[in-house]
Amino acid sequence: MPDSPTVHQRRLRIELRRAREAAGLTQEQAAKALEWSLSKIIRIEGGTVRVAVSDVRVMLQQYGVQPERFDEFLGLARAARETAWWSAYRRVLSPQMAELIGFESAAGVCREFQPLIIPGLLQTSAYAGEILTSLRSEDAAEQISELVEVRLRRQEIFEGDAPPRFFFVIDEAAIRRLVGGAAVMRAQLSHLLEMAKRPNVTIEIVPFEKGAHPGLSGPFKLIEFMEPEDDDVLYLEGAQGELIGRDYREEVVRYREKFEVLRRDSLGPEGSAVLLNTVAESL
Repeated sequence: MPDSPTVHQRRLRIELRRAREAAGLTQEQAAKALEWSLSKIIRIEGGTVRVAVSDVRVMLQQYGVQPERFDEFLGLARAARETAWWSAYRRVLSPQMAELIGFESAAGVCREFQPLIIPGLLQTSAYAGEILTSLRSEDAAEQISELVEVRLRRQEIFEGDAPPRFFFVIDEAAIRRLVGGAAVMRAQLSHLLEMAKRPNVTIEIVPFEKGAHPGLSGPFKLIEFMEPEDDDVLYLEGAQGELIGRDYREEVVRYREKFEVLRRDSLGPEGSAVLLNTVAESL
């Protein structure tokens, strides 16, 4: 199983819910039997709190889970309570972004579409600093610096023996927007070209000539895991903040289909590299 507290917590809440349902108990009945508040059961199964190992043991006993499965559940509970590197940045990260990083760190495949800016995982330090300063102008320079640091640490996911497979689709508007001046943007586009050479990274540009397309509704990210028990995650980012879509399979499927349409509308990997070179040379 991937070494991510976020994924361990997600798997644990799913398994605890299944155990309760297998016991024929509603959330209300389980709360009454455990002498807990209903809200505690809801928070545990909703994944909004980290559940204590002792509470997991009590739940397993109440649900009649076979003793030979206790180690599996308790191992998940312990792993879910481990401290991840992004925990040190809680002061500047929203809970949704921290959760996204946790899912990213355990991903098997990541698909992302961005209509206006370069995806965070592909940003250079200078480009990220310009973007974050513009989007979070109310934050102090120290906070912006920490956010840039987080963005660069997230990019360590590209390294390792078995990194995830990445598919990025970017609207031409993002590569044309002159962020930070010509030098910063030229370096950013050069970085995209270098990243696209990696065997596990595909970068495709949707050109202006395609006109209106499904991605105009906003940026999104789909994360798939290697373990079949772990459902895909949909991450939406918009004017109202970020949202992690979990356990909404129809919505995940809809966005997966939208992503494939955007890929078909793109110039493909080779054509996209040509456009990136052309734009970089024009700066």
